[in-house]
Amino acid sequence: MDRIDLFRIFARVVECASFTRAADTLAMPRSSVSAAVIDLEARVGARLLHRTTRKVSPTQDGAAFYERCLRLIADVEDAENLFRQTSVGPTGTLRIDVPGRIGRLVIAPALPDFLARHPQLDIELRVTDRAVNLVEESVDCVLRVGPLGDSGLIARKIGDLPLINVASPGYLARHGTPGAPADLGEHLAVNYASPSTGRVEDWEWIEDGEMRTRAMRSRVTVNSAEAYIACCLAGLGLIQIPAYDVKSHLETDELVEVMPNYQAEPMPMALLYPHRQHLSRRLHVFADWLEMLLKREIL
Repeated sequence: MDRIDLFRIFARVVECASFTRAADTLAMPRSSVSAAVIDLEARVGARLLHRTTRKVSPTQDGAAFYERCLRLIADVEDAENLFRQTSVGPTGTLRIDVPGRIGRLVIAPALPDFLARHPQLDIELRVTDRAVNLVEESVDCVLRVGPLGDSGLIARKIGDLPLINVASPGYLARHGTPGAPADLGEHLAVNYASPSTGRVEDWEWIEDGEMRTRAMRSRVTVNSAEAYIACCLAGLGLIQIPAYDVKSHLETDELVEVMPNYQAEPMPMALLYPHRQHLSRRLHVFADWLEMLLKREIL
């Protein structure tokens, strides 16, 4: 096994914090992964990993060596692709994970144009609103909407997604139309629970330059955007939703915007990937295309 392969295996073990998970993502026997790390430690003359029955983590030397490995791997990949990029363009399969509604309404309809531009590049499109472990699930990048936690991933900000308040005409006919947050005590909302944490989101709005919140009365709580919109269409309450998500319903008067002067703060949208050094040619061209698409269609 050559040195760059040892570097790649070691980096994957660090990212997965497990020999077994690293072996699975590399489609290698666990024994081969373990032997490769032992070989690398012997070559560099230092212990690179702390090993316990539950977790593998880099030593101080290992952490410094890991960062150097990423740069070396990136340099080798750049050299290997130097002439291939200009002659045939990006190749291979790109695995991406995106929120369900954005994937269905925006990205999927536009993919024929992207694939026509890059005939040797294939897309594996996954749609989910849950947190995804990119390394363990062999995903190249994820598109996420909302505040980002400290995931250790590189984030490429795409923009801020505007939110609006809407209700169905039937709901408004029964309950009246709220004009300001002071009216919300007389209204129901469709509550939204985070699919990852289960926490029910408060109603939010910006007033006098400050973010304000309140818990809303509700008869129904959902944990998906599809159910959120469906319950609003059924007249079960007010919702706060990205404007693009309900554009067609507003155009057909199935939903009506309310309290336009008291909207929630726009939600940040970002493309996440493991390491800047691993920004492959195929990921680079996809990220550029996706940013242009989203800014044109929904931002």
